[in-house]
Formats: sequence, structure tokens, C-alpha cells
Amino acid sequence: MSGTTAYADEVRRVRAIGVETGDIAQVTGAEKGTVTAWARADRRPAGEYRKRLLELVSLIERLSRVMDQGYIPLWLNKPVPALDDKRPIEALAEGRYREVSRLVSELENDSFS
Repeated sequence: MSGTTAYADEVRRVRAIGVETGDIAQVTGAEKGTVTAWARADRRPAGEYRKRLLELVSLIERLSRVMDQGYIPLWLNKPVPALDDKRPIEALAEGRYREVSRLVSELENDSFS
């Protein structure tokens, strides 16, 4: 059950900074109820759901180092010209993690200049 608990901790941590359950559902392709079950440790994400969830978690961890955590949910939901005016949440849902990751890299590099 520890793996299930670890995923639940990740979902709860993402939600604690203000990323809504619906946004997690959109990124992963899961239903809101499924995301809630992950957060309760009733279920564990698998396959593509797990991959997308961990991509989101990874980006949020990186964003936490370059911006206020309270701004992260807003940033994830704002249209970004570098993503053809799509929101990072939408791009992640489409499997465009590497493009979003490159944007985060630019933010990381700017914060150290």
C-alpha cells in the first residue's frame, strides 16, 4: 500500500498549492472522482495516468523553485504564446510535456541570471 500512499501524498501536495482536482484530471485524462480516489489512497494511478501525473508533479516542483507557489496554478492556466497560446495544463494533457518543460527551463535560467 506504500506506493498508493506515495501517489496520494503527491496529489495532495499538488492540490495544497492550489491546483484544482479538475486540472489534475485534465492533465492526466482521468475523471475527477479517480483523482480524488488517488488523493485518498483508495486507488493508485497506472499507465498513462501515472505518467502524466508525475510529469505535472515534476513541473510543479521545478516551478516552486522559481516562483511563488501561490502563482503556480495561475501560471498553469494562462495562455502562453510559446505554446501556441494554449495553457500549460492543456499542453500537458496533449502529451506536450517536453515543450512545457523547456518553458520551465527558461524560467529556471532567468532566475539565475
